[in-house]
Formats: sequence, structure tokens, C-alpha cells
Amino acid sequence: MIPGSFQYHRPTTVADAVRLLADLGEDARPLAGGHSLIPMMKLRMATPEHLVDLAAIAELKGIRHAGASIVIGAMTTQKELIASDLLTSALPIIRETSLLIADPQVRYCGTIGGNVANGDPGNDMPGVMMALDASYQIAGSAGTREVKARDFYFGAYFTALEPGEMVTAVSVPVPPAGHGAAYEKLKRKIGDYATAAAAVVLTKQGGRIAQASITLTNVGQTALLAEDAMAAVRGTSLGPDVLARAAAAAEAITDPASDGRGPAAYRTKVAGIMVRRALERAFARAAG
Repeated sequence: MIPGSFQYHRPTTVADAVRLLADLGEDARPLAGGHSLIPMMKLRMATPEHLVDLAAIAELKGIRHAGASIVIGAMTTQKELIASDLLTSALPIIRETSLLIADPQVRYCGTIGGNVANGDPGNDMPGVMMALDASYQIAGSAGTREVKARDFYFGAYFTALEPGEMVTAVSVPVPPAGHGAAYEKLKRKIGDYATAAAAVVLTKQGGRIAQASITLTNVGQTALLAEDAMAAVRGTSLGPDVLARAAAAAEAITDPASDGRGPAAYRTKVAGIMVRRALERAFARAAG
């Protein structure tokens, strides 16, 4: 289908973009890579009268150290995340996840800000950012603020963004040296959303898990923080029984829809399998 008619705006600063979004109100939507919004417009599930294209705003791009965190501009593309030596060394799970998003054509245009900001439960980065305990920097007419990824998602396409606000950057605390992380994703074909996926970030001490974060993707209305599964693995050396308990705890919080990716019961079981695999790979990667 063809999207409805709209007016196109291309600001060159965050201040101009925020001003446009505030002035145009609910009739306007920010446009990042467009891979979520444009398909929705084609299906007439979204009918904005104004598109505010963020592509010309230089301050929304780039990857840099900021104290104990790495800050990624919202308009940084998946391709740029993959190519970043800084992320490869400090936060390899981000590169690993980007390589599993869609296909190379999409990754050349798709942005981290677009992936995290619109609240699509099928997007990969929200769960990863929750596992990394990242925060989103947000700008609006009332000023700037920061919201934890774990507090940002309320429901499908329902987030902490207020009208006229936009995500400008993602701030990720650098995990301790020697941490282990993994993202496991099952999908039907290249370019598809996950049937189910899991992210794990952990540290070890004396051969046992000292800290762990576990999140799930596309098996609920939002990415899910699997707190009971996290508790099940802490202090353990991750034997078969622990893996089984963690998988069961993760499965218990899922609520997937039955769709073309499979019936709900199947997708729930896949979520448990992804948790097992991600835990095993993250544990093997971690020092200590």
C-alpha cells in the first residue's frame, strides 16, 4: 500500500527538531531509519500528517566514551555499531545483536534510536539495553531527562516518551572487564522478527556467577526482565539443574501471541531454550 499524504520536515539541530515536534503536536512523528514507521504508514496503521526527519542532525550520531559509560547517538546506524572498534572491545553484545537484525540493507539505514524508541516488542535492542542497564537520553520542549531502559517500556508501542519528546542518545555503563554476554535469537528467515530471543550479561567470581541480567524479546508486550531467572543463576556454576530452573523461570513470565512464528506454547519453549543457550555462551566467555 501507499502511505497517506504528509508534510516533510528536515531539521539540522535537536533544538529545531524538538521545536517542530512541539509545534506540530500529535500530528507529527520523528523519522529515524524508518523501518518500523514506514511499514506502519503503508498499512495505514500510522497516519502522521508531518514527518520530522532526523537524518541531518549531526549531534545525534557517533559513539564515544563518557566517564564509565559509552554514549551512542540515536541516529547511529546498525552498520556503524557493527563497525565500531570501541563497541567490539567494550560491549560486544551490541555488535552481536546488530548482526542479527534484519539484513545488510536494513542495517545500513536502521538506527539504534529508532530500534529502542518506538516500543515495538519485536525489536532486538530494547531487551539488550535492559540487560546492560542502559539509559535513554530524551529531549523535549521542557528540557532534557534520562530514563532507564528498564523503566521505559509500558506496553506495545507505549513508552515513557511524552508528546513532543525524542530519544537523542543511549548511555550504556561499561561492564567490568572479563564480563560475559550473549544474545540468542531464533527467527524463521533473514529479516524476520524473533520467534523468541534472550540476552544475558554476567560476571563470574571464583568460577561462580556473581551478577547476571537476563532479558527476553518478542514473547510479551514489551521486552521482559527475567528477574527470577537471574536469581536462579546467581552464586552458581551453572550446572544442568540451574539451567533448567532459569529456563523455567524465564518461560513463566512470557505471554507470546500465536502467529506465523508458531503457537504461543512453542514460542514460550523457544524462549527457555534461548535463555539456556545465551547463559551457556555468556558463562563460557566470562573470565573469573
